[in-house]
Amino acid sequence: MMPDSQLKRAAEPVAQTPFSPGIVSGRRTPDAYVEDFTDLSPPLDLHAVQVAADRCYFCHDAPCVTACPTGIDIPLFIREIATGMPEAAARTIFDSNILGGACARVCPTETLCEGACVREAAEGQPVQIGLLQRHATDTMMARQSHPYTRAADTGKSVAVVGAGPAGLACAHRLAMKGHKVTIYDARPKPGGLNEYGIAAYKMPDGFAQKEVDWLLQIGGITLVENWSLGRVGDGDLDGLRADHDAVFLAIGLSGVRALGAQGEDLEGVVSATDFIAQLRQTRDLSQLPIGRDVVVIGGGMTAIDAAVQAKLLGALNVTILYRRTRAEMPASGYEQELALSKGVRIIENAVPVALVGEGKLSAVECAYTRSGPEGLTITQDTFTVPAEQCFKAIGQVLGTLPEGPAVRGGKIVTDGAGRTDATRVWAGGDCTHAGDDLTVTAVAQGRDAAENIHTFLMEG
Repeated sequence: MMPDSQLKRAAEPVAQTPFSPGIVSGRRTPDAYVEDFTDLSPPLDLHAVQVAADRCYFCHDAPCVTACPTGIDIPLFIREIATGMPEAAARTIFDSNILGGACARVCPTETLCEGACVREAAEGQPVQIGLLQRHATDTMMARQSHPYTRAADTGKSVAVVGAGPAGLACAHRLAMKGHKVTIYDARPKPGGLNEYGIAAYKMPDGFAQKEVDWLLQIGGITLVENWSLGRVGDGDLDGLRADHDAVFLAIGLSGVRALGAQGEDLEGVVSATDFIAQLRQTRDLSQLPIGRDVVVIGGGMTAIDAAVQAKLLGALNVTILYRRTRAEMPASGYEQELALSKGVRIIENAVPVALVGEGKLSAVECAYTRSGPEGLTITQDTFTVPAEQCFKAIGQVLGTLPEGPAVRGGKIVTDGAGRTDATRVWAGGDCTHAGDDLTVTAVAQGRDAAENIHTFLMEG
């Protein structure tokens, strides 16, 4: 349920904003904000939990485990739930994925563990692994106690740059092994992607911060906020290496790819990630301006999240433009269907060729594309979509390239253990060539890098 503070001014008259006469706040009623921005997948009740757990075959070669980037022993934790031990199940989950609560909410389970479930192949209805994982992790976290204790202090110190999923997972595993960890983050709040980059209806009620607070109970972790690598007055990689025995870079991707289309600098054209971050940090959604006509460019999860939330804020027409077919969209079929169910229109095989307006965006000129032997080509078949806002979701790049580690394709190069070619520097998450914009993958990379860092610190 949304806090009262988010609703108290929703009934006030619609307020004009400096952006455009068509971009206004307060388009919807207070009840609409509550209904549409509440939990997308609410928790199962105890009876439903038992029914869901009883459907698991407890496969010995469990394809669901192979499909999970963190390798959680899914049959084991479901068996523990089925036998009335949800906290034991949570421990099984957290042993592999310390952010199991977040992943239970935001992972595309339909393409990972549930997509590989034997029940899905046989019946088209997988075991509800994500919701069972949420039941277990929520049960333990509700105790307000932490299941892990620190090992004896090693006297070693590690800097973790970035308080997103990769950084938090790395920091927790290192702290658990007795190392002192300092997390440096550029934002005023920790959480990274979970706090700033995921649709509000997937992780409501401030869960991202609750999970961070719970994780930090391990002890031995210091959090430094509003600190940016390379920024004058903060510090650089050499300084971190001088102060710490090892450095883990989990800086994410703060830069946004350009469309390369005329009019990209018009007012009303912004990155989808900035829009989502603003929405996630807005206490009163009735005060967040949205246009009548919104165009989102891209086909991944960020594009879907931006489009759906624009619709839920009250935009009348929301259109997603994707350059290839729907079958080729990075967003899962489930996410696409969610967008369509909310009234979002998806136009496939189309790209923007110009953004039109006199200082402020008024329309997006588009052209259809065609795939052929030479790849994707833009045809002469064009059309125009009215738009007061355009959200770019065509991918991100490193905002500031750190000096030291090798970079390829705009991302830090690492080996399988997360090591870079820079001395005593590891990296993980979306900032690396192995990242794939998933919380669960970032957690796995942070965890595995921590194990390698620990070995290095102990053995030299």
